[in-house]
Amino acid sequence: MRGKSVEDRRLIDLLDPVAEAAGYEIVRVRLTGAAGGGRRLQIMAERGDGGMAVEDCARLARACGEVLDAADAIDGAYTLEVSSAGIDRPLTRLKDFTDWQGHEAKLELDRLAEGRKRFKGELAGVEGEAVAINLEGEEATALIPFDWIVEARLVVTDALMRHGAAARAARLASEAPDSSPAAPASPPAPRSPKTPSTHRTTKS
Repeated sequence: MRGKSVEDRRLIDLLDPVAEAAGYEIVRVRLTGAAGGGRRLQIMAERGDGGMAVEDCARLARACGEVLDAADAIDGAYTLEVSSAGIDRPLTRLKDFTDWQGHEAKLELDRLAEGRKRFKGELAGVEGEAVAINLEGEEATALIPFDWIVEARLVVTDALMRHGAAARAARLASEAPDSSPAAPASPPAPRSPKTPSTHRTTKS
């Protein structure tokens, strides 16, 4: 799920080591547009703690841009966009379903399961190579093979917004100088799901 096309997966293989060396993990890669025309390469990434500030996006964009140019990986002009995953993030790796256990998600499969392809419910972790999810209106926890999932995304809920606010506040506190006095303030609001941290660069 991190890449849809053969090109996406080829770019993931090329850029994964670059991201890891810089201290990031690639969540998803999408290359869109016609070859030889105005193409757009979108890279969603995060730090190990789940954060991804604008400065992180710019740093990773520079590192990836250098490797892409050196490898001549994309024909013609293209725009490189590096962003955070956003609060309604896609779930692209098996570990994501464990990390976001207890939150609601929507899943889309590549085949019918119990007469449907789309499911919504509360994530309940993983069992082996299967995603566990408590589906709406059903008592038993369903197990869906990870390989069957073509799209998965968190659903924005009050609980997810509170989680995002608390996580961001914790990151800000950990980044503050030790000498700074603690200020009694409310946790900062999480970023809007439509405005994740983003850095764009146009390559010719």
